Amino acid sequence: MATRRIIRIDEEKCNGCGKCIPGCKEGALQIVNSKARLVDDRYCDGLGACVGECPQGAIEVIEREAPDFDERAVQSRQMRRDTHDETEAPHVCPGAAALDFGAAENARVPERAHSSALRQWPVQLHLVPVNAPYLEGADLLLAADCVPVALGSFHEELLAGRRILLACPKLDDTSGYVEKLAAILKENNIHSLTVAHMEVPCCYGLVALAERALALSGKRTPFEIVEITLRGALVSAQEQMTAKRS
Repeated sequence: MATRRIIRIDEEKCNGCGKCIPGCKEGALQIVNSKARLVDDRYCDGLGACVGECPQGAIEVIEREAPDFDERAVQSRQMRRDTHDETEAPHVCPGAAALDFGAAENARVPERAHSSALRQWPVQLHLVPVNAPYLEGADLLLAADCVPVALGSFHEELLAGRRILLACPKLDDTSGYVEKLAAILKENNIHSLTVAHMEVPCCYGLVALAERALALSGKRTPFEIVEITLRGALVSAQEQMTAKRS
């Protein structure tokens, strides 16, 4: 074992977005417990291709004692993945895993259409003007793109009475999102901000984005976080804390 270049991940900065995973062609990275991890020193070539993929600046290249980069081990691992060896799961973001929940027992066409609670347009954070008149004094909902699809009661439980901003922390170009949301909070006397995210690790980036925007705005806007499970259940912040303690 010798001293060589290898990556280091700052767990405090990492939000588990998974953007570094595709950047590592050797498959040395994996999301574990909502954080990026270096799964085996032998798989890291130390070139740092993943560094520039991290929007949080959580990855850097350092020098430390580590086993030599093992190209044969990488190739062997990739061959197992290519042949769908179930003993080793592919190292991709858990939010991108294909799941089939099956047909719902009571699946049918609704007898009548539900009323939409949407009271504005546009809805994408990229497109909503900072000084849109409907934002003044609003209760604001910042929701991940997948939330309205996963939560069947989205309009009744989350959107009713609120103005909405949709965003995806994984696929959007989020540069400028923090500053824009901070400006919205600062200039429109927002009554409250609710962030609705999916339970997948990459979606927690939306919470971090909102927290930074709140700090930048200098406002003490009431702030609530709700999580939507992949099966469409809404989990409040209090329920999340209770589940973590148990």
